[in-house]
Amino acid sequence: MQHNDFHSLGLPAGILSTLDSIGFVTPTPIQAASIPPLLEGRDLLGAAETGTGKTAAFALPILARLSANHKRAAARSCRTLVLAPTRELAIQINENFRTFSKGMRISTACIFGGVGQNPQVQALSRGVDVLVATPGRLLDLLGQGHLSLGTLEIFVLDEADRMLDMGFIHDVKRVIAVLPRVRHSMFFSATFPDEVVDLANRLLHDPVHVTVAKSGTTAERIDQSVIFAETPEKYVILERYMAENNVSRALVFTRTKHGANRLAEKLEKAGIGAAAIHGNKSQTARQRALEGFRDGSLRVLVATDIAARGIDIDDISHVINFELPNIPESYVHRIGRTARAGASGTAVSFCTHEERPFLRDIEKLIRQTVPQHARYAGTMEAQAPEIVYGRGMKPGQKPGQRTGARPAHGARSTPPGAARTSRHPAARRSDGNRRPR
Repeated sequence: MQHNDFHSLGLPAGILSTLDSIGFVTPTPIQAASIPPLLEGRDLLGAAETGTGKTAAFALPILARLSANHKRAAARSCRTLVLAPTRELAIQINENFRTFSKGMRISTACIFGGVGQNPQVQALSRGVDVLVATPGRLLDLLGQGHLSLGTLEIFVLDEADRMLDMGFIHDVKRVIAVLPRVRHSMFFSATFPDEVVDLANRLLHDPVHVTVAKSGTTAERIDQSVIFAETPEKYVILERYMAENNVSRALVFTRTKHGANRLAEKLEKAGIGAAAIHGNKSQTARQRALEGFRDGSLRVLVATDIAARGIDIDDISHVINFELPNIPESYVHRIGRTARAGASGTAVSFCTHEERPFLRDIEKLIRQTVPQHARYAGTMEAQAPEIVYGRGMKPGQKPGQRTGARPAHGARSTPPGAARTSRHPAARRSDGNRRPR
């Protein structure tokens, strides 16, 4: 059955009235496919990325179930637990629950690390209907006796693949180990490496499978391109790109926290409103940067992969990979921040000689070649069009000066078997991936 509006999905009248008031008319594919079986109490395995509308896909049927049974949550317990990998995503999910539950007697709480725990403990002391949490803080409060999951009814694991990438998978398993055996479970992930598949098999019972997009695919509405340039030239090109293109709101990615800080400072000095967001920033600083990005006072938000995971803003015009990720799946997650809610978007990646193995891994994953940007070719843009920086050129090298030191574009830049050494687990932790406390 095709569902063209929320009224055909079986949601109760109170929730439909709220959706009408906030302008929710047509469900996204994952919402249309997920809500009916979840209303029936089926477990669900969702293959979907951020930006597909999956929060509403699980929040609306959860609220329908909670409102149908008005029993009060016991002290220091919750009826629903949503586990999210980052503070930003947890906050966003909690805000969505609060928006969708207006007019309903539904209590919510959000717990995460990086802030004092006393207000969170106080909220839990009364018991809540919906608890949204990051793994580290949740385990802390469980261990201290401030929370019990013995009477839990509904469990949602969101962005399971990012839990794995961030090193939280063992924390997730510890949480699952203390859940009641009888429960309603939902599991969402954009990609499905073996350990995530194993976790889903352990968590779910006869689940409905909902797939929005194949793992590793990229949105057709995203205009992708790559600019070959060494690091010093990247700063010059980025400033010029921002000046010459209609960049209304850009999310720029670096691999490290230090790199994010340095780039944000350079953009600020160039008169481009920018702020960095990463794990070393206080929660207040992160929220201030996000609010500035949302209200337009900042054109650029410079982020690491982990910090950007919870950013859910529909009108990001550009995603710029100032540094390519060393995990190819992260490229898919990054560029998926643009072209949301039916809009088109632009994704531009900068690639140094040393980053070319990362680019090859990305192209293999997305099963397409990322075209070279026609306009920006390092510091050589004023030269003949056939002279492209990165093709046998060195920084500052004049046309006609050939050193032979750089391989041609597309040539192997490292010996066979060496290109993937940077994907050693230690390399993946460049953002200081520790569980939030």
